[in-house]
Amino acid sequence: MTNIFNNSIMVFVLSFAALWFSAWFGASVIRKKLTLEEGARDSFGVVQAATLTLLALIIGFSFSMAVDRYNQRKNYEEDEANAIGTEYARADLLPAPDGAKVRALLREYLEQRLQFYKVRDRDKLRQINDRTSQLQAELWAAVVTPANQFPTPVMALAVSGMNDVLNTQGYTQAAFWNRIPREAWLMMVAIAICCNLLVGFGMQSTTGKAVLLHVLPLVISISFYLIADIDSPRRGYIFIQPQNLTSLADSLRGR
Repeated sequence: MTNIFNNSIMVFVLSFAALWFSAWFGASVIRKKLTLEEGARDSFGVVQAATLTLLALIIGFSFSMAVDRYNQRKNYEEDEANAIGTEYARADLLPAPDGAKVRALLREYLEQRLQFYKVRDRDKLRQINDRTSQLQAELWAAVVTPANQFPTPVMALAVSGMNDVLNTQGYTQAAFWNRIPREAWLMMVAIAICCNLLVGFGMQSTTGKAVLLHVLPLVISISFYLIADIDSPRRGYIFIQPQNLTSLADSLRGR
């Protein structure tokens, strides 16, 4: 099932349409069938303000969650680059043939990790993940074999470095899967719809009423768009640039 929250443009369009309709429904339908007595207006204002405040808090928390996840993915990209670069240097601790093999595999592995951050097509991503798993098995075998033959503290450093390379990839993958739950999105949308119903219902008849009905839906939709864009690591316009991995790949060329 396609998750519409992966597409920030769709989130904006659908949320704006739903929220504008909610505001219009409150102003044009509910307001005609229900009327507020003078004594109830103060209570209505309190409910309206409390609901809008709750929506603002939830949007703020959701934005913070999205930014935290973005920063987490960014930090793990840096950790991956550091782990690969360290293990590339530690390959000198292995016997010459094994060290050359590890460095060649690490260069190919680094290229796959770069593609992981850049590719958005699902089929290509699946191929990259399959090749990454194969390279991980080959890299581990390339350091374990000489380490078993020469079990020394120096060899242990090479094995430990390779373990870091494999672990950081797992942490990165977990960070890419760590998204704002769909249930949280649905709750936020439901509260936004209630807010727009209340705003539309409480709006007085004015010459600029048609324009005012667009303001709150537009502002909320833009907020939803930004949250969805930051939270989506592959479909949005804001995504992780593998600057550290790219810099490492440039430094390893010709070595």
